[in-house]
Amino acid sequence: MKKGKEIKKVKKNQKGKILVAMSGGVDSSVAAQLLKNQGYQVAGVFLHFWQDPATPSRENSCCSLSSFLDAQAVATQIGIPLYTFNFSDIFKKTVVDNFLQEYAAGRTPNPCVVCNKQVKMGHLLKQARDLGFDYVATGHYVRLKKVGSEIQLFQARDQQKDQSYFLYTFNQEELQHLKFPLGIYTKTTVRQLAKKFAFKVATKTESQDLCFVANSYHDFLKRYLALRGGEIRLLDTDQKIGEHQGLALYTIGQRRGLISGTGPYYVAKFDRARNILYVVQKLNQEALHHRQLLAQEVTFLSGRPLAQTLKCQAMIRYGHQTADCLLTLQNKKDYLVKFSTAQRAISPGQSVVFYQGKRLLGGGIIAKVL
Repeated sequence: MKKGKEIKKVKKNQKGKILVAMSGGVDSSVAAQLLKNQGYQVAGVFLHFWQDPATPSRENSCCSLSSFLDAQAVATQIGIPLYTFNFSDIFKKTVVDNFLQEYAAGRTPNPCVVCNKQVKMGHLLKQARDLGFDYVATGHYVRLKKVGSEIQLFQARDQQKDQSYFLYTFNQEELQHLKFPLGIYTKTTVRQLAKKFAFKVATKTESQDLCFVANSYHDFLKRYLALRGGEIRLLDTDQKIGEHQGLALYTIGQRRGLISGTGPYYVAKFDRARNILYVVQKLNQEALHHRQLLAQEVTFLSGRPLAQTLKCQAMIRYGHQTADCLLTLQNKKDYLVKFSTAQRAISPGQSVVFYQGKRLLGGGIIAKVL
């Protein structure tokens, strides 16, 4: 009997060594326990990211001391080692600097897409492989499926928690070494599992804000960008109705923080040459709707170039509904995206992500609204 148990243990460990990114939250904690239960040789890692030196009393929400202590307690409870990696420099260079550069250039970036690709999973995967780990796992809500020799990525079972939008940049070699054990569960079930495992973090709330921004992102941009105020004008009449504090503080479709006491108004257009912010009133919101965009830096998870055209669905921002569209290859690298119905507030700098049903195909950066 004893010999049989030893053989069984060896077989389980043959699944491989896996490094789980543990943030001290309920999702990554449950992911680590599930993978250990499945027979992987599991270790956890807590990542330290850049903290704004201008707000030393406010920690980066992804790597605060309390989050580390929560991750440490869970790792001890599971019976796995917990390592710490300092990713502060690469986070600052690839995520924060890109965030500021994009806003300065008049675009609305998506730092979570950059972070996942370059830091949270991309750089971590390289570090893990160098240390002899076979896989990296996170608590993201997405599903992987192997079809032949190809790894395909699908939306999570829980549509409200699906995070596939943020993962369109990964390639086949990377996907071969990534695990997402929560994709088949709902968030409610994950919390129930955390209670079953007796984790103290089972009821821990989630942060929805940018981890490196201590207060508002407006305050953050004001500290790090040279902003210049200018006029706010109505798009249809060119009438001046107010003053803005710097074009980088606004995004297409924005309503809040424009003009006090009148309106409502919505950001519709930027004239960067003249530093003018154009807005529309509520009854003129058709100016915010467009059916075409140009996407650049497009990548596909399969690694294979698409045909000249492809019918699929696209999502223009996280949490937005997908819409039917036609992709057409332009200039051997860019894609024209034509929607069957007009989309509201398409914002250059954001990611447009392509799907066929629940399957994630790839995506790119919105370069221009047409």
